[in-house]
Amino acid sequence: MSMFLGIDAAASGLTAERLRMDVISNNIANANTTRTRTGGAYHRRYVIFEPRETDSNTFESYLQKKIHKLEPGAGVRAIGIGTDNEQGPLVYDPTHPDANAQGYVERPNVNMVSEMVDMITASRAYEANTTTIDAAKAMVSKSLEIGNK
Repeated sequence: MSMFLGIDAAASGLTAERLRMDVISNNIANANTTRTRTGGAYHRRYVIFEPRETDSNTFESYLQKKIHKLEPGAGVRAIGIGTDNEQGPLVYDPTHPDANAQGYVERPNVNMVSEMVDMITASRAYEANTTTIDAAKAMVSKSLEIGNK
């Protein structure tokens, strides 16, 4: 197994969490948008992740799968951005330009508290991945020092 697989897996986590932060920021920015291009209120979006596939063509990978039933993590990748189609809260405001015939306006289904919690979680995951990369770099550096002695 290569020393750099851990760095590669953590780098994929950095990319994924960056996208997640961008989507959360977009949700927060549109928390008051009652009219979109497609019509209706803004609906929150979320990132869909899946594990990246490991290199299953190597002998080592084959042995781990067959003997130990283990497969090293290869990181994560974003496969799409989903939309939460749940209806947002209806607010009675007959003077609003987006009010329906009954005088109700559909507000975005963005919950600021949950978005902030998601943002903190994504930020912590990003920090954990940078710490992983720093630790892997330190291990490589120390192994090079050992080889020079």
